[in-house]
Amino acid sequence: MRTTPMRPLAALAGDRNWLLCLLLACASCAAAGAPPAREAGQLVQLINDYRASPGSCHGHKAAPAGPLSPQPALSAVRVRTATFLEQALEDAGYPVVRARAVSVTGPTDAAAALAALQEAYCDVLLGTDFSAIGALHAGNEWQVVLAQPLVRASLPDWPVTGQAILQLVNQARAVSRNCGARHFEAAPPVTWNAALAGAALAHSQDMAMRRYFNHHGSDGGTVAERAQLAGYAWRRIGENIAAGQPTPQAAVAGWLDSPGHCANLMDPGFTEMGAAHFVNPSSKTARAYWTQVFATPR
Repeated sequence: MRTTPMRPLAALAGDRNWLLCLLLACASCAAAGAPPAREAGQLVQLINDYRASPGSCHGHKAAPAGPLSPQPALSAVRVRTATFLEQALEDAGYPVVRARAVSVTGPTDAAAALAALQEAYCDVLLGTDFSAIGALHAGNEWQVVLAQPLVRASLPDWPVTGQAILQLVNQARAVSRNCGARHFEAAPPVTWNAALAGAALAHSQDMAMRRYFNHHGSDGGTVAERAQLAGYAWRRIGENIAAGQPTPQAAVAGWLDSPGHCANLMDPGFTEMGAAHFVNPSSKTARAYWTQVFATPR
C-alpha cells in the first residue's frame, strides 16, 4: 500500500502562510474590482449635488435643477459610436422617451470626472427634460446616461393623432419664436394633405416594425421619394421624426425644443402637412414612432 510521507510542521506552516497570502491576494483582487462601481455611484451623487447648486454653466448663471433618480439599467449599457441609445436601453428592459449619453476619458476619480463633464456638458447635466441617471466607470473612461423613462400610453388611431398634431402645429406657427439661433415670425397655418399623411404613416410604420430611427427608410429612401410614391408632386419638402413620446402634445413639444425640427415647423414656405404615428403591435414597450411631413406643392 502506498503511503504519503508526513510533511514537516514547518512546511505545513509555510503552506498556511502561502494560503493566507493567496486569500489576501484574492480579497485584494475583489476589492480592486469594486471601486469603479462605487466611484460611478459617487459621480451620480456629485452630479445631483451640482444640479442642486450649479453656479454657472458656460459662463452664465445656471438655475438649480431637481435630483435625478439613479437607475441600474442606465449604468449597464456601454455606448459606442454606432449605438442607437434609445433602442439599446429598450433592449436592456428600460424603454425611454429620450436619452443622452456623455463621456470623458482620463479623470482618475469621480470628482475629476465631474469637473471634466461640467466643462464640456454642463448644459446636459443641468437639463430638465431627464429624470433618471446612470454612470459607468471602465478603465479611464467615465460615461453618464441621462434619460426620461417611457410611460406607456393608449393612443387613438393615427388619423386622430395626425389631426391633433396639425392643430398644435398651427397654434405654434401663430406665434413668433426662436428656433435655436434663428428667429421666425408667425407663419400662416398649414393645411392637411392626405398624400403627405400617407408618406408619414409609411415611414412611422417602417421604423416601428424594423426598430430603427432615421430619416432614411429601411430601403434607403428619403422623405422626397416617399412623398412621390404617395402621389404628391412637391416643390419643397421637409420631415420631422420622433420616437417614444406618449402623446401628440409631447411629440410637438419635442420638435419645438429642437432647433432643426422647430425650423421645419415654423417655415413659412411650407403650406401643407401630413402626420402619423405607428406602434409595433408585438412591441412590449408600445413605443410610438412619429413622422411629420411638410411640403409645398408644385
